[in-house]
Amino acid sequence: MSRNTMSMFKGVGAGLAAGVMVGIVSSVVMRDSRKNKKKVSKAIGTVENVLESMQDMFR
Repeated sequence: MSRNTMSMFKGVGAGLAAGVMVGIVSSVVMRDSRKNKKKVSKAIGTVENVLESMQDMFR
């Protein structure tokens, strides 16, 4: 039971992160400026950190 719950939360977290990434990238493609590209790279780093933290929580 515990494994199923943990894998479900990992899947939810991965799906959430993927959705955020798609939203950010699509908004940058529409605007296409250097500042936005910098913001996207920072956002990607933040999402990676959040995912790593979530993985550590469930271990």
